[in-house]
Amino acid sequence: MTQKNILIQRVDAATLTKRMLIGAGIGLIVILTFILPVNHPRAEWGKLWMVRPLLIVPFAGAVGGAFHYYVNLLTAGTWKRVLANAISLIVFIIGLWMGIVLGLVGTLWH
Repeated sequence: MTQKNILIQRVDAATLTKRMLIGAGIGLIVILTFILPVNHPRAEWGKLWMVRPLLIVPFAGAVGGAFHYYVNLLTAGTWKRVLANAISLIVFIIGLWMGIVLGLVGTLWH
């Protein structure tokens, strides 16, 4: 494949959706481990304090899954694919961490 053909590849919507759903599921599980143990939230947090983290963190996980798909789409070769997966994992963890911080700021992480 030439460089021009790599950039014009078709996006496989099913695989992209699957990776985004897996990333969002991981984000949802992680944020639920923080939110569910809270029995008595503080009054200044408001009644619906859980909505923001439950939206932001799975979204960050879905973006990480999409990043993984696109990075793997652009790599060809065994060692390049391994390196791309390692980079994707690092970006996913950092993105998920940033989503957790943005979701919980002002509530559990004061």
